[in-house]
Amino acid sequence: MFHFLKPRQKDTVPTQDVERVFKKFKWLSFIGVFIGYATFYIVRNNFSLSTPKLEHSLNISKTEIGFLCSCLLISYGLSKGIMSSLSDKADPKRFMALGLFLCSVISILLFLFGHSYLIIAFLIILLGIFQGMGVGPAFITISNWFEKRNRGFITAIWNSSHNIGGGVVSPLIGFMLAIVGQKNWRFAYYVFPGLIALVVSFLLLFLVKGKPENEGLPPLKEHQISFDDNVSYETLSSKDILVKYVLKNKGAWYVAFIDTFVYMIRFGIITWLPIFLLEVKGFSNAQMMFAFLVFEWAAIPSTIFAGIISDKFFKGYRMPPAIIALSLIIFCLIGYWNSTSVFSITLFAAAAGCLIYIPQFLTSVQTMEVVPSFAVGSAVGLRGFMSYIFGSTLGTCLLGAAVDHWGWNAGLFLLLGAAVICVIFCLLSHLNIKSMGGKLDD
Repeated sequence: MFHFLKPRQKDTVPTQDVERVFKKFKWLSFIGVFIGYATFYIVRNNFSLSTPKLEHSLNISKTEIGFLCSCLLISYGLSKGIMSSLSDKADPKRFMALGLFLCSVISILLFLFGHSYLIIAFLIILLGIFQGMGVGPAFITISNWFEKRNRGFITAIWNSSHNIGGGVVSPLIGFMLAIVGQKNWRFAYYVFPGLIALVVSFLLLFLVKGKPENEGLPPLKEHQISFDDNVSYETLSSKDILVKYVLKNKGAWYVAFIDTFVYMIRFGIITWLPIFLLEVKGFSNAQMMFAFLVFEWAAIPSTIFAGIISDKFFKGYRMPPAIIALSLIIFCLIGYWNSTSVFSITLFAAAAGCLIYIPQFLTSVQTMEVVPSFAVGSAVGLRGFMSYIFGSTLGTCLLGAAVDHWGWNAGLFLLLGAAVICVIFCLLSHLNIKSMGGKLDD
């Protein structure tokens, strides 16, 4: 298994073919990590959408639903921290493909054994572990094939993949429900997404490439200069990279804390959106499904726009547009919580989705710019560990328990507090990147 994950060294590409092959491999790899990461979300958000069904079929409380969601997110956070660090030394395509294949298997097992709360919890923990194998290879691929001057826009396009995957799962499930009927909802929610992920996992092996130097190509010019010219990447262990270039790097910690509170807001909305809209706002199942979709898909144009303006208008500074988005999120949260009409609630949900992914996306770009290219996976791992272990738990378990004890308004105050704290860390991160000379050349 470990041999399967090791990078393969290809023959050197002839000089006259370098430019053509590099461009071809760059875009094939981008298409691969885009499709692959979108599919990871198809076999993750299908569980979130199934929570109203599980609540009624298993007769469980919102606290128990929150616990299940936290099992997924905590195991994912732990795995993301470890797996992303390990992916620095692995073949990205094999690492990502294996993770997606295992996620597809777990999704199908949820169909077979989804009548027991304890078995579901166990499978969800496994799902979270295998989900952690997706993000590291994607960031490593972007970091190694795309220059910094274009990275904001390129990462914005890639970032929309999880919005597409997270949003398309709703119509996919709806389509399959129309075929198999409500009595067979487990097949529609678990098996159908699992089969899609199974096919895509094999497709990744043909699309995604390793680092340019493993493909017989020269690395990007900006990667030929290390943060430490006296150290060779090949001589560093995963532990060395993690400790020296990530854990001792305050810039990596700032982006980790930003992500922690962004994820608290994101999962505080998306985890509870199905139940909140059905039980509190009186939405029909179809209306809830539509609101879920627009929450995910509304973020696509906003993140692309944010990537462009952070590259061009803010000259490589990622945090100013993130701070603007977080300030607007405060008003959207209040509107989403207190509106009464289907239209206004859906509108505020769309606006919140449009805005919450901006700081999340810009933080991911900033992560690639506070560490050397060979430490990107480890930095992503730290960010993922913090955001999922702490951020997602606050948005799922804590919010669920608060709602059970004090009502839905308690959840609103928690999310508003998270937005304020997030702004503070954005300011710290901005000052840090300025001290590093993070502005792009004109």
